[in-house]
Amino acid sequence: MFETYSQIIENDTPKNNQLDLNANRKINDSAILVGVYLNTKNEIDTTLDELHNLADAANIRTAAKLVQIRTKPEAATYIGSGKLAELKELVDSNDASIVIFDNDLAPSQTKNLEDELKVKVIDRTELILDIFASRAQTNEAKLAVELAQLEYSLPRLKKMWTHLERQGVGGVGLRGPGEKQLEVDRRLAQKRILALKNELNEIHNRRKREVAARTELRTVSLVGYTNAGKSTLMNTLTNADVFVKNMLFATLDTRTRKWNLPGWGPVLLSDTVGFVRNLPHHLVASFSATLEETLNANLLLHVADATSKRLNDEINAVCQVLDNLNIRKKDTILILNKIDAIEQEQLCQLTQKYKNAIQISAKNNQGLEQLTNAVSNALSKEFIEITVEMSIGNGKLLASLAKNTEILSKQFTNEYIKIHCRTPKHIIGKLKHEPDVKITYNQNINNNEKQEKQW
Repeated sequence: MFETYSQIIENDTPKNNQLDLNANRKINDSAILVGVYLNTKNEIDTTLDELHNLADAANIRTAAKLVQIRTKPEAATYIGSGKLAELKELVDSNDASIVIFDNDLAPSQTKNLEDELKVKVIDRTELILDIFASRAQTNEAKLAVELAQLEYSLPRLKKMWTHLERQGVGGVGLRGPGEKQLEVDRRLAQKRILALKNELNEIHNRRKREVAARTELRTVSLVGYTNAGKSTLMNTLTNADVFVKNMLFATLDTRTRKWNLPGWGPVLLSDTVGFVRNLPHHLVASFSATLEETLNANLLLHVADATSKRLNDEINAVCQVLDNLNIRKKDTILILNKIDAIEQEQLCQLTQKYKNAIQISAKNNQGLEQLTNAVSNALSKEFIEITVEMSIGNGKLLASLAKNTEILSKQFTNEYIKIHCRTPKHIIGKLKHEPDVKITYNQNINNNEKQEKQW
């Protein structure tokens, strides 16, 4: 018999009060993968490679694949009656225990398919949620996954109560126990969702304060499609010892490490959760605190897998997620990783197509010097070289310059001190309001002719 949601919370069987959407799934189940695509020029994946990799990440073996292209989904079962019969044959002949759709299914469609196929049916979102639930390590990640799972499962709770008595006609005192329990479970789920949002909001605010307090160092954030090699690159650059494995969503938690950038100095480098196309909006919203490093980064390093057959689609998918987070306008360097695994001819084609991209192999340390130079140049755009002349007794300002700027040289007289430094542009406004301070700066403008301006 199914447990009620109240029993699940009370028993706390899943860790961290986490609702397990796939509690009855066996490890290494065999699955039939199904993709239904509208008759458009995009999002047609006849190979279902990404869904196959997602299934592998969830310890599910792919037994067969089925693809249908339609003008619109079938309302009852998403796929047409002919394909449904073909799917049923595939399930029976392969002794499959689960069917996975590369689409988001309505609760009624899932129920109709399960009634017809006599096996469990899940969609792409539920599969990704299941992977995230198995990979979450920190308390923050677990809370975010639980919230996403609950928001996904709330409209589907009614499926759990078809075995209980239900009321056919309304009336006081006539409601069956199934409807009563369903209402109780919905209230409990909504109460838990509210509690999770409040807790994650506290984490989000605390993370914002922590990130905002890092004024002394520039921040660089790695973003990209899942399994593009972000964690490998971070390990190579910072010796961070972040977990690396050739699978989708190998890591979920943000890692921030100090990176001694050659020709610049120390910066903070952050690794974030990877993206996929059609990333469930529940996850984007739930992981907003985790993505705070990206939201406040001075520079984004967009890492892409040069070996991928869907490279352009993956780059566009990441850009779409960044758009949804309102951080697409940040300075970004595109990095084509894994160039050691492709032929020279293909590499030349990528060079022509992505002319501004940096080509590297994080695994073999190829192209890292070009990458560090590009990062240094990009960060330098935010800075300007100035000379500050002030009283030698202004210790407070001198300490502030030592903390917030890179001091290049100092000249002392009996009464004044001249400090030649490289400073973030936003510091200039504060210096202009300091009394008895003279500021001049050098900037390469107008055909790189060095000019000097005085306020």
